[in-house]
Amino acid sequence: AAMRHLPYFCRGEVVKGFGRGSKELGIPTANFSEQVVESFPSDISTGIYYGWACVGNGDVHKMVLSIGWNPFYKNIKKSVETHIIHTFKEDFYGEILSIVIVGYIRPEKNFDSLEELISAIQGDIEEAKRQLDLPEHLKLKEDNFFHLPEGKIVNNH
Repeated sequence: AAMRHLPYFCRGEVVKGFGRGSKELGIPTANFSEQVVESFPSDISTGIYYGWACVGNGDVHKMVLSIGWNPFYKNIKKSVETHIIHTFKEDFYGEILSIVIVGYIRPEKNFDSLEELISAIQGDIEEAKRQLDLPEHLKLKEDNFFHLPEGKIVNNH
């Protein structure tokens, strides 16, 4: 069921998450609100995915995405966390994040240590970069979905 819904287009406001991505992992993630998470197909497999992401009307970047309960942290609520493979100068809470999920990397699993988790995420990032360089995935980077209609732009634009 992981691939059946792909590519999956989704847009929503970036909200504050658990605050661990940047602090504990050194891998910042953008979190969607519960409403957006609940709008995902209920049968989409939990796990790690890759695709494209765009903040507001900014540039489109490669991303890795986690859908699930994060067994390492024993979450009780399902979350969708996007790590955009790009360094942003500042937080973008309240901005609109547009994503296209293109492919599936692996199921979510628990880790014995924070180091193992970080190492796995770094591997996922490398895999995403490789996959997204393929021509069939590159073309989605140019999708019109990433161009927000005028009037939908937030924060000073």
